[in-house]
Amino acid sequence: MLRFARVNAGYGSAQVLFELDLAVEKGEAVALIGRNGAGKTTTLKTAIGLTRLTGGRVEFDGRDITGLATHRIASLGLGWVPEDRRVFARLSVWENLDVGRRPPRPDAPEWDEARVLDVFPHLKSLLDRPAAHLSGGEQQMLTVARTLMTQPRLLLLDEPSEGIAPKVVEDLAEALAGVKAAGVGILLSEQNWRFAAALADRAVLLEGGRAVGEGAMAELTAEGSRLAAVLGL
Repeated sequence: MLRFARVNAGYGSAQVLFELDLAVEKGEAVALIGRNGAGKTTTLKTAIGLTRLTGGRVEFDGRDITGLATHRIASLGLGWVPEDRRVFARLSVWENLDVGRRPPRPDAPEWDEARVLDVFPHLKSLLDRPAAHLSGGEQQMLTVARTLMTQPRLLLLDEPSEGIAPKVVEDLAEALAGVKAAGVGILLSEQNWRFAAALADRAVLLEGGRAVGEGAMAELTAEGSRLAAVLGL
């Protein structure tokens, strides 16, 4: 579904990604594992058109999206959940969901308020609350739920477990597993390998903007040493 082919990308004159190859198939979750500065966020931003490519190509469902504007890429069914939880602070939870509302796609699961609230039941009691008054974990849930309202075929998740309580991390992993089971692909940037292991089918190990390894998440978790080396544990 989403493919990077020998992608070089960065910001201005600074190159961050080097000859990066990766793929995410429909209904598959792939984790990008690496330390801060490894290129995880840049990979997600490259997928959604927010970096400068100097080589290679990015494809979505067989279509070359290299150089397309971000809003056009999003309209094809890529949903981006940034690390900084960009909720509309003055709007209620319900209004945030309504902002994301888009018509159903024939080639993607259909999401409405009822379905996203089934995935994130904790939000049901908060529909009238301004987003600014939510906890960090609640804002993360809301950001994912609002993105689902755009009817994505693939989600780009940037450090979703960062800065939220362990119990909320568990709930979020369970909710995202349900999203994946519905047929939505996931490309996940994450330092918390335990969270990634609960969700991802495969992992790509990044160092210095280069893929230095790849494999089934279960096998990498069982082996342990490669994850530890990449994360500096």
